[in-house]
Amino acid sequence: MVGFESFVEAPSKEVKVGYDVPEGVDIRGRFDPDFARILSKDALQFVAGLQREFRGHIRYAMECRKEAKMRYNNGALPGFDPATKYVREGEWVCAAPPPAVADRRVEITGPVERKMIINALNSGAKVFMADFEDALSPSWENLMRGQVNLRDAVNGTISFHDKARNRVYKLNEQTAKLFVRPRGWHLPEAHIFIDGEPATGCLVDFGLYFFHNWSAFRKTQGQGFGPFFYLPKMEHSREARIWNSVFERAEKMAGIEKGSIRATVLIETLPAVFQMDEILYELRDHSVGLNCGRWDYIFSYVKTFQAHPDRLLPDRVLVGMTQHFMRSYSDLLIRTCHRRGVHAMGGMAAQIPIRDDSKANEAALDLVRKDKLREVRAGHDGTWAAHPGLIPAIMEVFNDNMGNKANQIQSVKREDAANLTEGDLLQIPRGVRTMDGLRLNTRVGIQYVAAWLTGTGSVPLYNLMEDAATAEISRVQNWQWLKYGVELDGDGLGVKVTRDLFGRVVEEEMARIEREIGKDKFQKGMYKEACKIFTRQCTAAVLDDFLTLDAYNHIVIHHPKGSSRL
Repeated sequence: MVGFESFVEAPSKEVKVGYDVPEGVDIRGRFDPDFARILSKDALQFVAGLQREFRGHIRYAMECRKEAKMRYNNGALPGFDPATKYVREGEWVCAAPPPAVADRRVEITGPVERKMIINALNSGAKVFMADFEDALSPSWENLMRGQVNLRDAVNGTISFHDKARNRVYKLNEQTAKLFVRPRGWHLPEAHIFIDGEPATGCLVDFGLYFFHNWSAFRKTQGQGFGPFFYLPKMEHSREARIWNSVFERAEKMAGIEKGSIRATVLIETLPAVFQMDEILYELRDHSVGLNCGRWDYIFSYVKTFQAHPDRLLPDRVLVGMTQHFMRSYSDLLIRTCHRRGVHAMGGMAAQIPIRDDSKANEAALDLVRKDKLREVRAGHDGTWAAHPGLIPAIMEVFNDNMGNKANQIQSVKREDAANLTEGDLLQIPRGVRTMDGLRLNTRVGIQYVAAWLTGTGSVPLYNLMEDAATAEISRVQNWQWLKYGVELDGDGLGVKVTRDLFGRVVEEEMARIEREIGKDKFQKGMYKEACKIFTRQCTAAVLDDFLTLDAYNHIVIHHPKGSSRL
């Protein structure tokens, strides 16, 4: 078998197996023959090369994030950088989108789970974004099985036998184009050590996938281009510059022309909205646009202004695209992308079909249609769906408004958005805060963390598909309301949020969760552990940057060192 060997240790005749690793690499995850084909010596050498070349740049970028946070915590506001005005005002364009992905009007997203990959590629969407990030709990099993699944998908051999339904899933003749989203720069991969420190999670995700799939992908999917990626959680163009250098190094290793790899960047942090031109400029040979990562963007608004009590958010259900700061962000993204010749992708429709209530289902679909109609009329070239059941309705909206055009890059320029100011992008959201909002945040947050701890990163809750982004909004909003003792002004009661009140809410919502899911499932699940993690994060003196960084320590399982190296 490729990538690993077995040997016999005298005198016990016990057979030991392990990963065949290059110098300086130590794998601490469980050994599995399927994983060993992914973790071949050459693939690990490629990942280690990326880690060694770019770790200093990554470290510096993360330090810059900390410095920016300190400035915001001391009262500063994010804004456009005067030093890069020449980039924003310059007349340059990105490389033209590859023909294979010129039309991206509906994209579906989901974790790199085997059945999900098949269903998403068969869904009728134009693109499937396979996710190693917010929709995946990054356990060793999930990450490595995900790499195996993607390799089989690119090769066209992927299948899945659902024993419960006695059904075999296979790829259709025509499938969506595959994009892959690695983790953000801040997340480590604690099962792989390189030179004595954990590897950078996104370099592991990108490196293993690229190494095994670049050649087949360009034949089967990319029409001579690719692979294609989504890049999350950026805050500054210096982070895009690192990705551009990673892509160039990968292209050089593979012997393919510069500009083969293409990526869409998610604008999902508040600082990044002021860096959109600069991000595209750094990736101009490798870009296929920007995407409105709107749930994370709301989370980032709270996080950026954690020390600004004058910028408290209303209930999260009230923070939608009709809020001025959200609409301004979407409009400026469209104008920026189309000016630079690339796609401006819309946000996620998180609704999932309500099978047992046709009236409620139709009402939910109507909300989706209205949201997507707003997006396509604003000039977006495509949008996201969380569930295959939404695709026909969304496709109809985009088809009716775009006709036969592959995109709206040339036809909708949105020059009116050139007048948007820092004030527009930072305008304080309007709306009330309620006890129901506090309860929903708490209930959703605990249930999401409980699922994440048991290996599921994409969780259907209350007819919405929740991922880490929506759990993050719940957490940081609770934290903000607790820190500033906000008044719940939407109930007419004037109750202030205190630790005592929050403690009672947690207790009552845990009882509600148990009633809703049943005692047996509640006791077998990790709800109590999740409750501790979520409560600790909401009541912490200092806001943690990411929920998943703290929770990650609970899912790392190291196997004995001897089992990972020959």
